Amino acid sequence: MRRLAVRCLGILLGVSVIAVTAGVFWAWDSYRAEGPLEKPVTIIIPKGTGVQDIAGLLTSAGAIDNVRLFVLGAQYTWAARRMRAGEFALTPGMSMRAVADHLVNGETVKRRLTVPEGLLTEEVVSLVAATEGLIGDVPVDRPDGIYLPETYFFSYGDTRASVLSRMKKAMDLALNEAWAARARRISITSAREALILASIIERETGVEVERAEVSGVFHNRLRRKMRLQSDPTVAYAVTGGGRPLGRPLTRSDLYTDSDYNTYRRVGLPPGPIANPGRAALMAAVRPAETNFLYFVADGTGGHAFAETLREHNRNVAKWRRINRQRVK
Repeated sequence: MRRLAVRCLGILLGVSVIAVTAGVFWAWDSYRAEGPLEKPVTIIIPKGTGVQDIAGLLTSAGAIDNVRLFVLGAQYTWAARRMRAGEFALTPGMSMRAVADHLVNGETVKRRLTVPEGLLTEEVVSLVAATEGLIGDVPVDRPDGIYLPETYFFSYGDTRASVLSRMKKAMDLALNEAWAARARRISITSAREALILASIIERETGVEVERAEVSGVFHNRLRRKMRLQSDPTVAYAVTGGGRPLGRPLTRSDLYTDSDYNTYRRVGLPPGPIANPGRAALMAAVRPAETNFLYFVADGTGGHAFAETLREHNRNVAKWRRINRQRVK
């Protein structure tokens, strides 16, 4: 009887071992099996989120269908404590193991922020402040001309201050590169003056092929000690900087008493009037070699250039006729 009992116990233990072993193999296979996700999905893991809550987020996203098995598998493979915060893109059919590995080793989603050329610093900062996925405060009262307009990539949870810092470093580098590539015969004497002139060029024209010609006009006028007479500097003078004028210039605006008003002051203004891009920086230091001293809008989005005041006045009269016809 005793032998029978021992034999039965042995059989039960054997069956239990087999059952447990089979369960482990089933769990492991299930952990590595194709997952339920049918469409690509992006999931955000906040900082400090534990594996249990991560499993809940994955379940809500449809990426896994067994919270307990995911947690056990992640703990068994030592992934549970190494999962990172951030934004991750998951693809259809990812297994639980693949998802866990992706949260440990995978790349986070790269978001993009495009800063257009010619914005004021206040506008750049406002753009960064409104960008979804960035966190933290933004600096205030920063000067114009310190941020390089480009497309920047960032990850969810990056700070706004870090993105703006990258923009400033990019501008410093781009300005140094432009100044190092400057032409020999130019009418500016420092990288700072190049930045100021580039900001004016940027605000004067958005036509790629015109930037060097506009720069050439300004270099010619600087060489002759003529006033630059740039409308964008007047707009900047009227507002005191920091915000767009928001209306057309008037004749009285031209008499604004400001060092930024190049209708009243000879030479460059004391600082940039916008944040110029790489093309404007290069145009500022490599102007077109022409005899042009004047330019005015030509009605097609570009400008008409002239060597003499008489020719320029004809171009101005033509522009005014075009403008009057548009008003009608």
